Amino acid sequence: MSPASTGASTVVGAATPVPVSDTTAADSRMTPGGPGYRRMSLALFLAGVATFALLYSTQALLPLISGEFGVAASEASWTVAAATGGLALFVLPMSALSERFGRRTVMTASLAVAVSVGLLVPFAPSLGVLVVLRAVQGAALAGLPASAQAYLAEEVRPKALVTAIGLFVAGNSVGGMSGRVITGWVAQEWGWRAAVGVIGVIAVGCAIAFRLLLPTPRHFTAGSLRPRVLLDTVRDHLANPLLRRLYAIGALFMTVFGGVYTVIGYRLTGAPFGLPQGIIGSIFLVYLVGTVSASTAGRLVGRLGRRGALYLAGGTTAAGLLFSLAPSLPLVLLGLVLITAGFFAGHAVASSAVSKTATRGRAQASALYQSMYYVGSSVGSTVGATAFHADGWSGTVGVGLLAVVGVVTITVLGTRAARVAARQELVAAH
Repeated sequence: MSPASTGASTVVGAATPVPVSDTTAADSRMTPGGPGYRRMSLALFLAGVATFALLYSTQALLPLISGEFGVAASEASWTVAAATGGLALFVLPMSALSERFGRRTVMTASLAVAVSVGLLVPFAPSLGVLVVLRAVQGAALAGLPASAQAYLAEEVRPKALVTAIGLFVAGNSVGGMSGRVITGWVAQEWGWRAAVGVIGVIAVGCAIAFRLLLPTPRHFTAGSLRPRVLLDTVRDHLANPLLRRLYAIGALFMTVFGGVYTVIGYRLTGAPFGLPQGIIGSIFLVYLVGTVSASTAGRLVGRLGRRGALYLAGGTTAAGLLFSLAPSLPLVLLGLVLITAGFFAGHAVASSAVSKTATRGRAQASALYQSMYYVGSSVGSTVGATAFHADGWSGTVGVGLLAVVGVVTITVLGTRAARVAARQELVAAH
């Protein structure tokens, strides 16, 4: 029986995969309400909080950073794009390290480096230094997403995997929300440097709690760091049409999200809204909607199927983009709610599907998804800001709508491919 069906850990470079029977897997892996599951969920929730709080700590502060350094939105946005770009570049190498040294070890080291850099960010003397520090921080955080998903795929029963990953994604949404809300109000009183310093201190607390809470892995088998083995595994994943579609969907969803939340501060500080920094930070409370939509993604897939859930997520995101065009603050807020709900639901569905689809090298499969996901964030941040500079908010919305069309198109192609495969199997059976 394949690892996908048993839930067994199959690791890149391992000489002999260790078979795990259905009964053993069912008895030993964590499940909701079982031993260790609550501690594991809280630990990874806090890791998600720290990751997103640090990764996007400057996003709500871009107008203030622009003002201090005298740069346009497109230049200030590099403080976000550098962090997400660093993560995108290093997530695959970090996943290889996790295959050799263990998920918990790599996640702990990554958080330790990232929070240390986070304490240096407030003292950046120039925009260039700030961008470099943010790139290093993003590279350090690369050890979290893929390793966390691989840890869950190995330690949690397959039927509970979507829910478990949804809780990790929910932690991401809480981190993204709290980081932006806190920085908004702190920056209004004491400036953006104090704001990112506070986020750094909060992340230190999350990192310590994560290390104390996360249960010791029981189903991990160390693999090899041989580059050829890694390249073969990556090549196998990229040859899988379903994985390619999921990677593209993750990137496109994040293009929408990165563009919208990079530029929204500029829009709301300008006419006709003219909101202060603290209020703009509080608008990120809509991330709570993402917490709910991500954590309920498992039930959504159960009712609509994976592709049905993706159609719903894409449609919700598109509706939000259209509502956000209105010159009315309540309608803009409604638009942000819909965009956030659609994005987090789509992300949870696609990322959990990657973990279920990969039959070996799960860390690499998740790493490729995360790499494309954060490439989408970097592209969304820079292209969205450039479109805003050229054509205002409607330009940013136009970029987002194109990305949603891409999500729907890819999902339609997946639906057709599944139908063709089903007909072929039917013909072969007769």
